[in-house]
This record gives sequence, structure tokens and C-alpha cells, in this order.
Amino acid sequence: MNKFFLSGLILVASLLLFSIFPVQAGSIYPQVVYGTPTPNADGRIIYIVKASDNCTSISFLTGVSIDDIRRLNNLKEDCALREGQQLLIGIADKPAAQATATPPNQIPTPTLEPGIGQICVLLFNDINGNSVPDGGELPLAGGAISITDRDAKVNLTNKTDSSAAVCFSDLLEGEYNVSVAIPEGYNATSLLNVPLKLGAGDKSTLDFGAQVSSKAVEPNTGNASTESKSPLLGIVGAVLVLGGIGLGVYVARLGRQR
Repeated sequence: MNKFFLSGLILVASLLLFSIFPVQAGSIYPQVVYGTPTPNADGRIIYIVKASDNCTSISFLTGVSIDDIRRLNNLKEDCALREGQQLLIGIADKPAAQATATPPNQIPTPTLEPGIGQICVLLFNDINGNSVPDGGELPLAGGAISITDRDAKVNLTNKTDSSAAVCFSDLLEGEYNVSVAIPEGYNATSLLNVPLKLGAGDKSTLDFGAQVSSKAVEPNTGNASTESKSPLLGIVGAVLVLGGIGLGVYVARLGRQR
């Protein structure tokens, strides 16, 4: 009876304990992560002993057997270690390659030279004033062209031509400012200052229009008045002459009759 009573008491106590402290299935313990040390320049792989380390824990972490740890480091049977001690745990087949700024026997990539382009400027006689070089509106000479770049390293000038556009070749790609001064006696029919971004291989042509100023062609009022009045004066003069002649003849006849 005592044995059965004792067994029952133990079973009841166990059930009470399990109800108070339930078993948690699948408990996850933190994973131990160990990175294999990088081989030195001579190929040796070194492990630095920590305060809680021993040969067994180091063997578990590195995968190197305890016998190999003792053999590589001339340790005794007890495998006694001290904190900060350097343990040789292996030798790499080849020394680790040292990183260099420029790999040997490698030619650096050459820097590409900037490209070049061309800018042409046409100053034309804009007869109809529509800012477009229509048929029959020829290039206009006597003007001036100026081309400068954004960095003020390029400053080119030239005169306009009466036969064709004026071109500036072998210009480095970049941002330019193109301006034109028109000849005296003309008025501009378009903008005279234009910014231009020139790319490599571009051939850009800019058209500028100018029209004869109204002041340059003034009507000759004096000559026109003289010409308009000359026939009338001639007629009046002729009438006066004929009248004088007739009057003289009449007076002469009256004298003879007396």
C-alpha cells in the first residue's frame, strides 16, 4: 500500500508541476556563428584565444581536431591555453593575394578626347522681313560675327560674306554664344545673339536676318516737286509768249489803220 500510495503521490506532483511549468516544445537556442580567419600573407590561419576558450570549444568552432591544434602549436596533453594566445589552426595552399590599386600588366583605360563640331553663320538680306532666308534673299556682307564659349577660352570673330555662310570648324564640343552685328543702314529682323550647345560631330547653321532701314531710302521730295511742276510752268510760259505775240500784232494793225 505504501508503494502504491507513494507512486500515486509522485504522479499527482508531476501533473501539478507540468501544469504550472508547461514544457515549451521546439525551443530555439541562439546560433553560434564563427567566421574562419583570413589567412595571413604567408598563408597561416591564426585563431586568437578568448577568455572562455579551450581546445574542445575551439575545435567545435573551427572544425580542427584537438590533436591538430596541439600538434600545430606544440601544446601538451592538457592543451592549456591563455587568453590572447595566437593559435595556428591551418595553412592555406596559396598566400592571400594582396589588393593593388592597378593590377600588374594592365594598361589603364585611356581618357577619351572631347569631340569637335562646326558652327556656320548666315547673315541674309531679309527683304520681306519674315526672318527666314527665302529664295532670292542673298547673303549680306559688311556685318561682323563673334563666337565665344562659356569658359571664355574661345573668342572668334569674322566678317559676313556676300556669297555664303561663314563657318567656324574644329570647335570643341560645349556651350557657345553666337552674336552678329549688322551693317550700317540695316535693321535686324531676327535675334542677333543666340546661345548654342555644340555636340561632337554637330554641324550647326544659324540664320540672322537684316532689312534695309527706311531712313536709308528717303523719297527725293524736291526733285519730284520740280518734275511735277516743270510741265505746267512750260505751258504757262508758252501761253504767255503766244499772248504777247498776239497782243503785239493787234497793236501793230491798229496803228496802220490810223
